[in-house]
Amino acid sequence: MEPIIELKDIKKEYKIGTEEIHALSGVTLNIYKNEYVALMGPSGSGKSTLMNMLGCLDSPTSGEYILNKLAVAQMSDNELAEVRNKQIGFVFQTFNLLPRSTTLENVMLPLVYAGIEKSKREEMATKVLEQVGLGNRMTHKPNELSGGQRQRVAIARALVNNPAIILADEPTGNLDSKTSIEIMGLLEDIHKNGNTIILVTHEEDIAAHAHRIVRLKDGKVESDNENKNITTYKSRMESYS
Repeated sequence: MEPIIELKDIKKEYKIGTEEIHALSGVTLNIYKNEYVALMGPSGSGKSTLMNMLGCLDSPTSGEYILNKLAVAQMSDNELAEVRNKQIGFVFQTFNLLPRSTTLENVMLPLVYAGIEKSKREEMATKVLEQVGLGNRMTHKPNELSGGQRQRVAIARALVNNPAIILADEPTGNLDSKTSIEIMGLLEDIHKNGNTIILVTHEEDIAAHAHRIVRLKDGKVESDNENKNITTYKSRMESYS
């Protein structure tokens, strides 16, 4: 089976004044279709830089990145933007919703950039909002929704383009414990539907939902192991109650 993501000796260096920072020091990593992977590591480990690389938000100093058979490492900013819109669904800790737009309008946004006609956009956005349990909240604006509902809108927006991968960056960081469990349950369902999920977190209990855990330290992969004790939504709800 061919990997959906192939990183070969990825390095990223920054200059701050006269100091050279080696954020990534030769990361090699393969991720396959329908995997559920958690990226972990302390502050300064390189996990945020790696997430930016995976999400085509930044380019490596050197190395090769193949995403769904596309060589993206040396692409221009415009080319990367196009790949991002078609191949990657982002879920952020801070939701990143447009405050004056309705739930439906927020979810349709990637489809606007993709040039899809309005009636088709509405149909696709409605479908994913129903999938995440927000079919009755389509005309609501973000300030009329709870934190958990806002994150569901963000997840629907990430799903609407049917991307190759869902990249979730600390998706429960702004949520209370019970809502966090519900959001992780939703990601679990999305994974069961065939999506590839990459979860970036510093929380062990959140990473425990993933089927594989990659730990970074000092810009390198420190360990890459199958998770033999996967936490499920059901088991966490039982322990919560």
